[in-house]
Amino acid sequence: MLFGFIGRVSNAPQLTDALDAGSQRVRSIAQRVSGATLKNESGFSIQGAATQEATSVNLEEEMTRLADEQLRYETAAKLLEKTYAKIRLSIRER
Repeated sequence: MLFGFIGRVSNAPQLTDALDAGSQRVRSIAQRVSGATLKNESGFSIQGAATQEATSVNLEEEMTRLADEQLRYETAAKLLEKTYAKIRLSIRER
Protein backbone atom coordinates (compact mmCIF):
# COMPACT_ATOMS: atom_id res chain seq x y z
CA MET A 1 0.00 0.00 0.00
CA LEU A 2 2.59 2.56 1.07
CA PHE A 3 5.69 0.90 -0.38
CA GLY A 4 8.37 3.50 -1.05
CA PHE A 5 6.36 6.26 0.63
CA ILE A 6 9.18 7.48 2.86
CA GLY A 7 11.59 7.56 -0.07
CA ARG A 8 9.20 9.69 -2.11
CA VAL A 9 8.45 12.26 0.60
CA SER A 10 11.85 12.59 2.27
CA ASN A 11 15.58 12.12 1.90
CA ALA A 12 15.65 9.22 4.40
CA PRO A 13 17.07 6.66 1.91
CA GLN A 14 20.00 8.94 1.11
CA LEU A 15 20.65 9.52 4.81
CA THR A 16 20.60 5.80 5.61
CA ASP A 17 23.00 5.22 2.70
CA ALA A 18 25.27 7.92 4.14
CA LEU A 19 25.20 6.19 7.54
CA ASP A 20 26.09 2.85 5.94
CA ALA A 21 28.95 4.38 3.97
CA GLY A 22 30.19 6.18 7.08
CA SER A 23 30.31 2.99 9.10
CA GLN A 24 32.25 1.30 6.28
CA ARG A 25 34.78 4.15 6.26
CA VAL A 26 35.15 3.94 10.06
CA ARG A 27 35.86 0.20 9.81
CA SER A 28 38.46 0.86 7.13
CA ILE A 29 40.19 3.55 9.20
CA ALA A 30 40.10 1.36 12.31
CA GLN A 31 41.68 -1.49 10.35
CA ARG A 32 44.52 0.73 9.11
CA VAL A 33 45.15 2.19 12.60
CA SER A 34 45.04 -1.26 14.17
CA GLY A 35 47.49 -2.66 11.65
CA ALA A 36 49.87 0.26 12.16
CA THR A 37 49.80 0.17 15.96
CA LEU A 38 50.23 -3.61 16.16
CA LYS A 39 53.03 -3.72 13.58
CA ASN A 40 50.81 -5.23 10.90
CA GLU A 41 49.42 -8.05 13.06
CA SER A 42 45.74 -8.99 13.14
CA GLY A 43 44.45 -6.13 15.35
CA PHE A 44 40.70 -5.74 14.84
CA SER A 45 40.59 -7.99 11.81
CA ILE A 46 39.27 -11.51 11.58
CA GLN A 47 41.93 -14.21 11.82
CA GLY A 48 43.67 -14.68 8.50
CA ALA A 49 42.52 -11.37 6.97
CA ALA A 50 45.20 -9.44 5.12
CA THR A 51 46.23 -6.02 6.41
CA GLN A 52 48.06 -3.11 4.82
CA GLU A 53 51.68 -2.22 5.38
CA ALA A 54 52.14 -0.49 8.74
CA THR A 55 54.86 1.78 7.37
CA SER A 56 52.46 3.53 4.96
CA VAL A 57 49.98 4.66 7.65
CA ASN A 58 50.08 8.17 9.08
CA LEU A 59 48.36 7.76 12.46
CA GLU A 60 47.71 11.47 12.96
CA GLU A 61 46.02 11.73 9.56
CA GLU A 62 43.95 8.59 10.17
CA MET A 63 42.78 9.82 13.57
CA THR A 64 41.79 13.13 11.98
CA ARG A 65 39.82 11.22 9.35
CA LEU A 66 38.17 9.21 12.10
CA ALA A 67 37.11 12.36 13.98
CA ASP A 68 35.80 13.91 10.76
CA GLU A 69 33.84 10.77 9.94
CA GLN A 70 32.35 10.72 13.44
CA LEU A 71 31.04 14.27 12.96
CA ARG A 72 29.55 13.35 9.59
CA TYR A 73 27.92 10.24 11.03
CA GLU A 74 26.37 12.12 13.96
CA THR A 75 25.06 14.82 11.63
CA ALA A 76 23.46 12.29 9.30
CA ALA A 77 21.93 10.45 12.26
CA LYS A 78 20.40 13.66 13.63
CA LEU A 79 19.02 14.61 10.21
CA LEU A 80 17.51 11.15 9.81
CA GLU A 81 15.96 11.36 13.27
CA LYS A 82 14.39 14.73 12.42
CA THR A 83 13.14 13.41 9.08
CA TYR A 84 11.39 10.47 10.72
CA ALA A 85 9.93 12.76 13.40
CA LYS A 86 8.48 15.05 10.72
CA ILE A 87 6.95 12.11 8.85
CA ARG A 88 5.52 10.71 12.08
CA LEU A 89 4.00 14.09 12.95
CA SER A 90 2.57 14.47 9.48
CA ILE A 91 0.91 11.06 9.60
CA ARG A 92 -0.52 11.64 13.10
CA GLU A 93 -2.11 14.95 12.09
CA ARG A 94 -4.15 13.31 9.33
